[in-house]
Amino acid sequence: MKILVILFVFAFSFYIFYKVKYFRTQRPAEKKWVSAKATVALGLFVALFGLNQFFINQTAVGYIVGSVFLLLGAINVWGGVKSYKFYLPHAIEEAEQLEK
Repeated sequence: MKILVILFVFAFSFYIFYKVKYFRTQRPAEKKWVSAKATVALGLFVALFGLNQFFINQTAVGYIVGSVFLLLGAINVWGGVKSYKFYLPHAIEEAEQLEK
């Protein structure tokens, strides 16, 4: 499935983008917030890769490997979204304090 390949290339690109942004920022709360976005992008990459395995390897081993990757990706996305929601108000508050 070409669409899955395109989607997980985009997800990996966003992961690289957010990791570069993570190393370039100096604010602690913003750093954790950007790291959460990188975690979501990495989780999407892993989950989409696992989903792609269902179509490429239609064997029992392929289904097991795809299921493991899909599960790990979903856990990363879930944890990243929770971190994103937690650190967003802190990053906004930090930016407002530095603006003054």
